[in-house]
Amino acid sequence: MSLLVAENLYQTTGTKVLFDHISFTIEPGDRIGLIGVNGTGKSSLLRVISEIDASEKGKLQHSKQLRIEYLPQDPELPEEENLIDYLYEGSSDIMKAVKNYEKAQARLEEEPESEATQEQWMKAQQKMDQLGAWEAGTVAQQVLNRLGLTVYNQKINELSGGQRKRASIARALIQDCDILILDEPTNHLDDESINWLEKYLSSYNGALILVTHDRYFLNRVTNKIFELERGRLHEYDGNYELFLEKRAEREANEAHAEAKRQNTLKRELAWLQKQPKARGTKQKARKERAEELKQQEGPPKKEEVQVPVGSARLGKKVIEAEDLEKSYGEKNMFSKFNYMFTPGEKIGIVGPNGTGKTTLLNILANRTEPDAGDVVYGPTVKLGYYSQQQEELDESKRVLEYIRDIAEVIYTVNGESISAEQMLERFLFEREDQWTYISRLSGGEKKRVYLLSILMTEPNVLFMDEPTNDLDVQTLSVLEEYLQQFPGVVVTVSHDRYFLDRVAEKLFVFDESSQVTLFEGNYTEFMSAEKDSSRPALSKEKKTEPEAISNAAGEKKKMSYKEKQEWDQIEEHIARLEDELAEAEQQMEESGSDLEAIEKWSNIQKETNEKLDQAMTRWAELSEIAEKQ
Repeated sequence: MSLLVAENLYQTTGTKVLFDHISFTIEPGDRIGLIGVNGTGKSSLLRVISEIDASEKGKLQHSKQLRIEYLPQDPELPEEENLIDYLYEGSSDIMKAVKNYEKAQARLEEEPESEATQEQWMKAQQKMDQLGAWEAGTVAQQVLNRLGLTVYNQKINELSGGQRKRASIARALIQDCDILILDEPTNHLDDESINWLEKYLSSYNGALILVTHDRYFLNRVTNKIFELERGRLHEYDGNYELFLEKRAEREANEAHAEAKRQNTLKRELAWLQKQPKARGTKQKARKERAEELKQQEGPPKKEEVQVPVGSARLGKKVIEAEDLEKSYGEKNMFSKFNYMFTPGEKIGIVGPNGTGKTTLLNILANRTEPDAGDVVYGPTVKLGYYSQQQEELDESKRVLEYIRDIAEVIYTVNGESISAEQMLERFLFEREDQWTYISRLSGGEKKRVYLLSILMTEPNVLFMDEPTNDLDVQTLSVLEEYLQQFPGVVVTVSHDRYFLDRVAEKLFVFDESSQVTLFEGNYTEFMSAEKDSSRPALSKEKKTEPEAISNAAGEKKKMSYKEKQEWDQIEEHIARLEDELAEAEQQMEESGSDLEAIEKWSNIQKETNEKLDQAMTRWAELSEIAEKQ
């Protein structure tokens, strides 16, 4: 039995349709990845499923006992509440029992001699026995321990940013629910936490819906993909890798169907313009058919705007770091860090949270003073810095106005000009969307504008601190391609393994012992080397032979004697087929409830339609040859 059935959900924001009468079901065991460009309504759909918000039209059907746990992208935490009260907050009897037991256990450790505390602990233990809550309690403990949450008497406002994120995830994971909904759960998590969460969710017992930009995570956790695109919802069975294959297949089929529709429309219009001999009723029917074809809406056009990458000229001397040291209090972040950056380098910075990755980036960018050492810039360096804490955008401006204020045109290394409109198109802002006010954009769309505001300054050295947070999968693909072609230096802090594999050619690896190690290779190669204690051999990419392209299309062709005979007779042949089609349609209407007759005439109608399509295609081919005579 389905956990939840959504029927004809419709939602808008301003004049934009987010979902246009979409329907779907959520089954037990589904692990659904929801993907789509920022601003298409992913978070809105999650809130509708969670019944936090209601859709404008449509309905959700489910059992009254259905339990849904929703973790938003930026949850609001109760600042004055103790961690233990927040973690075990839930309405189920089992969760209340586990919470009371953990609190009693904590008090017993503080007051082991107190009889009142011992009695309270005994009652909590009996309640756990009564409800059979020990398994839930054990799972909760495992989750909390793996996420490093062991000091329960802390207040929420005493937690670091990383601890707050882990606390919100832990609270969602330990709830007793039927459907777990997670919006960007890997944001601000370190590699170790992401790897653990990936394994945990891969064997999660309930239904799961998640939005994430981490494509390795998406690939290893999900067994179904929902793609939200221009108000439509496309469903695919399988993980992210299978989704890519099936989406390409769907788009090819849609393109083929659209080409066929356009060809049919072209033939119908050509037929009407030629006005071959036919009865008036047929001419009327043809006009109606042509009009119907015109009104049909084809699939959305996907035009990939290719823009050459531009940057200011960069000389041989870039940035040199000499004996850099930095500490905060007694914690030493790193010492004696030395590196000379060279043109064209693509470097990733990885390591656990709190080890100094962003600190190093800020020192290299002259945003933070080192305790010792120097950073020396080359004379041609023009730095662009993408901060994890997004800078404020002027929300009173439209997207295009904001970008044009930075630069109306930038130039490639070859001197070719690229307009602000072209750059916006490349980063998935269509022309009509470029006139949207920034105040109306989603959080992810604002991140895209912020990213473009940096690229439009034409930097030749680009520093990026967690650039993949809050960006959608499609935008990340565009950014990755851009950075691969970028002629300058790229240095990026990131926990996104897929992003690092595509962009970084070497890594600065931070660890808890304040060491920074240089690794030559991408992230996957680093992890393999860590596991095997040796760097694996690089696999060779398969090369595909280019397809042969026929040049016959441009050759002129004369009509043969046989084709002339066919041309003279084809209009009469088409007229006969139209008569047969009309007869079949009439017979179907007169068949009433005679199923055998309906099936017979339905088959005849189908066969005649196919013959008519073939005849019309042949008529168009012969007509084109006849015009060239």
